[in-house]
Amino acid sequence: MEYTVQKLGLLAGVSTRTLRYYDEIGILKPARINSSGYRIYGQTEVDKLQQILFYREMNVSLEQIKAILEQPDFDEAEALRKHRASLLDKRKQLDELICNVEKSIAHSERRITMTDQEKFEGFKQKMIDDNEEKYGEEIREKYGEDQINKSNAKLKGMSEAEMERINQLAEDILANLQVAYETGDAAGEEAQAVAAMHKEWLSAYWDTYSKEAHAGLAQMYVDDERFTAYYDKKQPGSAAFLRDAIVIFTSK
Repeated sequence: MEYTVQKLGLLAGVSTRTLRYYDEIGILKPARINSSGYRIYGQTEVDKLQQILFYREMNVSLEQIKAILEQPDFDEAEALRKHRASLLDKRKQLDELICNVEKSIAHSERRITMTDQEKFEGFKQKMIDDNEEKYGEEIREKYGEDQINKSNAKLKGMSEAEMERINQLAEDILANLQVAYETGDAAGEEAQAVAAMHKEWLSAYWDTYSKEAHAGLAQMYVDDERFTAYYDKKQPGSAAFLRDAIVIFTSK
């Protein structure tokens, strides 16, 4: 079975503009160009487009997808199994949120009594699941299963006030990091204050705190482009500056 751009777009639910862009960047090129100049896609391209859309559903960038698909040892069946596992995790998250909404409806109609803790269970679990999907493999390898499980349990046990506090702290860290970065001094008062705030934020999640682990996490912010992008989104170089400030802070 072969498809033109328009027919493949209709089949997959994507625009012809998207397919042309995929061709331009080399992530999905047509099997051939016919005598009339139309792009023609075959079964191989259909299967590849399915993989691309699965990865896009998991918010993987096109650049990363292209690198994955071009790996010599890319295993389509294994990739599909991973997609399935990811979708099952998402379904679990949605089921928990739906359950939380249903309980909230029953609570508002005074059919049940819902504790403040229960009101946020679904959101906390989604946060845990999202972190596992993004960083689970790396952080479990670095800190061990036991430490991460304890951290997740601590998060699930947080009160609404505690959650608000650490969320505000995370925002304050980013804001103050930009101010400290402008000084250019990782050992300065502003930068060290940010490092202390980061310790407080970290301690809210970690079962136990250690300077070595804190410094190791700071290095991960530089080594892992996903963490770097988070801290560098407003000012490139902020992740490395925060790492330097934390290394100084933990060496005291």
